[in-house]
Amino acid sequence: MKEYKEKTESERQTTDEREKEILTESTRPTPKRRWEKRTRLILLAAVAILVGWTGCNPVELERPEKSQTSTAASPIVSPEQESRSGNDAESDVAFTEGDQQSVWGEREDDVRQTSPSFEIERIASGERVRIERVVDGDTFIVHSSNGRERVRLVGANTPETVKKNWPVEPFGPEASAYTKRRVAQAGYVATLVTDGKKHDRYGRRLAFVYLGSDTVSIDEELVRNGLAEACLQYEFSREMKDKLAAAERLAKAENRGIHSLARNR
Repeated sequence: MKEYKEKTESERQTTDEREKEILTESTRPTPKRRWEKRTRLILLAAVAILVGWTGCNPVELERPEKSQTSTAASPIVSPEQESRSGNDAESDVAFTEGDQQSVWGEREDDVRQTSPSFEIERIASGERVRIERVVDGDTFIVHSSNGRERVRLVGANTPETVKKNWPVEPFGPEASAYTKRRVAQAGYVATLVTDGKKHDRYGRRLAFVYLGSDTVSIDEELVRNGLAEACLQYEFSREMKDKLAAAERLAKAENRGIHSLARNR
């Protein structure tokens, strides 16, 4: 019995020693394990270098994107709504929400046609100005190299709306609304092109006005839409007279604006 116990105790010790050897053998680094560990270290170093080059943060890349909520665009605040200095003999025509829509709907796109090369060259030589406000359909207050000036369109005469001791003429409010809306769309920036006389008898600067980056003048747009008469009796280039005459013929043929009045009489 004593010998059996000693034998059992000896076998247990042998078993424990064998288990320790197996555990030591399993945790001992082999060439394969050393290669795997070295590979992982190389990959981690490569990722760190890549992150340093791109400036990316791996933690931030895992973050879910924030939901973006659409916000309404800020309304355009025109210089008319700001305080004004100086005294003007003429008052402004009210600019209502309805003015933001095209006077003639889809027809407006028809009037913005490509200009010939001669007109593009004229625009390049013109003066860039900021429009302070629109007085009526064919008159503006601008800030130019000469300071604050009143500008009158060349070759286009819109119906009266603010003339003293004179009634508001048909399609006058529509012409003013059209001009105001187009000026707002252009960001109150325009190019003035002098053609012929520089000033009229009232001291107003005479010019063809190109709004924003347009290559068609607002003078021509108004005539083509039937919101202004073409005034060809004044001194300015033959090329522009031809363009305004063609625009008026189109307006008359399509019975637009002021040209619809004669038809209805």
